[in-house]
Amino acid sequence: MHILILVASLLAVGCTPTIVDYSVRIHVVRAGDTLQMVAWRHGLDTRDLARWNQLENPDLIFVGQRLILIPAGGAQAAVVLPALEPSSTVLTPNWQWPVQGPLVSSYRLGSSGSNGVGIGGEIGQDVRAAAPGRVVYAGDRLLGYGQLVLIEHNDTYLSAYGHNDRLVVTEGDVVEQGEVIANMGMGPGRKPQLHFEIRRNGAPVDPSGYLPR
Repeated sequence: MHILILVASLLAVGCTPTIVDYSVRIHVVRAGDTLQMVAWRHGLDTRDLARWNQLENPDLIFVGQRLILIPAGGAQAAVVLPALEPSSTVLTPNWQWPVQGPLVSSYRLGSSGSNGVGIGGEIGQDVRAAAPGRVVYAGDRLLGYGQLVLIEHNDTYLSAYGHNDRLVVTEGDVVEQGEVIANMGMGPGRKPQLHFEIRRNGAPVDPSGYLPR
């Protein structure tokens, strides 16, 4: 009942609720996994994941380790969080478009594979960091994203750049806004495009609410 009340209150003030699904409660670490990758895959905040699993060193996980994906004592199947628009209370980056091109797919809340937007272009076109930050992942081990770059901008925001033909950066690199991080590759339908996401505290948000119009 309290969840329904929370949803109603969010809708009343114009906020779109984001459902964080806790139906999958355990992740078994595989070769190449990082805590950031696991958190991203399940729409969680890395800090929460580290706390729930009592990890003193978030960079140290091992193959076969069972990571809990739900808060201790959390019996409910889902938790409702507000997908807030940028506000003065949160340090929000001054975003720019990562590539220049037509919007070929839009964000759809709760739709698998549509946690971001698709931006068209040409094979090999430069993909640029939408805001300054640190590369926390660069590789092809996350299913459905192809060659992927994840950038951490601060404690709240991360961005993702998928379906690349070539990666220019590596994990740990510090990048400036507008710096080339990859080259565009083929997306769904074998058409050139970039898959771009913004996540706030681990949860996907609509990039159109953050990017300049």
